[in-house]
Amino acid sequence: MRNLLKKRTLLECYLFLVVFMIFACSSNEGSEAEDDESINDEVVTELHAAFSEFNSVATDIYLSNNGTTVTIETTGLPDHETVYWGEGNDLYIDEPGVATTPSIMSSNNNAVTITVDATPDLDGSTVSTQLNTIGIAVSGASIFNDQEGNGALDQAAASLDWTGAHIGPGVYHYHLEPVAFSNDDDNLVGILLDGVFIYGRRDYPSNEYPTDLDASGGHFGPTPHNPDGEYHYHIINEVYSTTGSYVVFEGPYQGY
Repeated sequence: MRNLLKKRTLLECYLFLVVFMIFACSSNEGSEAEDDESINDEVVTELHAAFSEFNSVATDIYLSNNGTTVTIETTGLPDHETVYWGEGNDLYIDEPGVATTPSIMSSNNNAVTITVDATPDLDGSTVSTQLNTIGIAVSGASIFNDQEGNGALDQAAASLDWTGAHIGPGVYHYHLEPVAFSNDDDNLVGILLDGVFIYGRRDYPSNEYPTDLDASGGHFGPTPHNPDGEYHYHIINEVYSTTGSYVVFEGPYQGY
């Protein structure tokens, strides 16, 4: 009887030890997950200074998810002239060399909302761009990549207006350097879906073309809105294919 009790006691101790170790490991893993989440979801208390340059008539920009993300709601209607406004609009200009798509600008077919990390996750893997909106420009309109309908941009280049944009599918958007507000300079172009800002072809404050850009056209350095430096993109200073201009952003993203 004594031996039986002794064996039972040892078994209970062993089971207790196993349960304790499982609980301890689970708690540790949970703690590590929480630590990782807190690193990736850094809280900010005010919008980045660059957002002050966005078209305030077209965009509503605010902190969301308790300061871990930024939400950008836009009508998608740019604040510059283009043939795509349609005759009769104050911002309409005649561009006879543009093979316009059937659509014209309206108040209800260009609206886009995106939410981006307030602090881009530059430790993650690079992610390829997709069709449709990949970012919002300071004008309030969308930014697209270097593709058009799953094909090369060349086949749609004839429909691009004077500032490298057109309508289709649905929204007015830029493919090429938007010379309406960034023309061979260091001006802010917009923000991409990974939360990284993109600037013109020249660097700040040198006004030279940067020579240390990565495969995405990005690097760490000062900007007009952050003299201390941060990771940001530039429009790469290479004429894109047969377009005669410079594609805004081909990818991949670095900030996911």
